[in-house]
Amino acid sequence: MVLSAIRGGLGFLTRLPVGGGETEWNAFRRSPVAFPLVGYVVGGLAALPLIAPLPVSTAAALYLVTLYLVTGVTHADGLADLGDAAVVHGDDERRMSVLKDSQTGVGGLLALGLTLVVLALGALGLAGAAGRVALTAGVAIAVAAEVGAKAGMATLVCLGDPAHEGMGSALVGANGPLGLFRVAVACLPVVALAPLTGEVAVFTALACGPLVALVVRSWGRKHLGGVSGDLIGATNELARATAIHVGVVTWTLL
Repeated sequence: MVLSAIRGGLGFLTRLPVGGGETEWNAFRRSPVAFPLVGYVVGGLAALPLIAPLPVSTAAALYLVTLYLVTGVTHADGLADLGDAAVVHGDDERRMSVLKDSQTGVGGLLALGLTLVVLALGALGLAGAAGRVALTAGVAIAVAAEVGAKAGMATLVCLGDPAHEGMGSALVGANGPLGLFRVAVACLPVVALAPLTGEVAVFTALACGPLVALVVRSWGRKHLGGVSGDLIGATNELARATAIHVGVVTWTLL
């Protein structure tokens, strides 16, 4: 069951050629624990340039390129839709209409652009914290941030209410708060990386995902009546960018 869920999660959350079909998708949508497990794969692959003998700026650029080659742009599209809905003038029905609109407006471009800039600057910090050995502070924070971002997605899936019928409701409607226990257990291996960063940095990077998810959930409940697929994807992007900066800042100060 778990292996099928992981395969379904890799097929849904990444562009990796893992195959899979309806069986794997159904296993994944009923198993929020697959979210952070996929985060280990994505975080580990994206962090590879950080340990290469490259200039800091090049390593940071390759981290971003690898990240989006692995994950694609689906989550970024969700962030853009959220940005459009957040700045729209009108009632909540109007926000929902904008959220479903396939066209990207100024709010979406601004949200996406700012997040990418923040992520790029954070990647420079990661590259600066990385050395030339298999595991470094930069790699540890990058993996913790990705696992935390996916745990944030799982938090929305487990604690949210469906805003409307669609991909989001297929995930949210199939889970409940009890699923978060297994999600928390799946995040524990990240703790093993803590000694590489002075410990606190990994914990703070990991915690950002669920915290960002709670903020997004609160906004979604107030303005949309629940959680949509776009909000789940946006949480991933916002949580990752936040976690990397928080982790690097904590590592630098402590």
